[in-house]
Amino acid sequence: ANAPIFGVDLNGMVTEWNRKAAEISGFTLRETMGKNLVANFIQPDYRKSVSDVLKDALIGKETANFEFVLKSKHGEAFTVLLNATTRRDGKGNVTGVVGVGQDITELNQVLAMSRRVADDLTRLI
Repeated sequence: ANAPIFGVDLNGMVTEWNRKAAEISGFTLRETMGKNLVANFIQPDYRKSVSDVLKDALIGKETANFEFVLKSKHGEAFTVLLNATTRRDGKGNVTGVVGVGQDITELNQVLAMSRRVADDLTRLI
């Protein structure tokens, strides 16, 4: 998959971490499995909101296009657009959350640069 995908159980512990999530975060599957997603891999300013999105998904309220910052192993911050979906077993019982994201870090940087150029041009007029 070309998108970062992660899964957490009912307690917010990582159960899935795909290759793209490992690539952008620098954390391997082995390093993330069984660790609390929010406490270990989410920037402090976003911990409450990401936790709320996960809690909502655990009660069946799914979230689309939620933007948050994922911290990398090397201290870099990546902006991720997330869709959080409730995970259920064969009997329909909630077993956790699957998050499918899109790394929009570069897109945000390009948009910010475009705004600066537009502001510069506006000042020249």
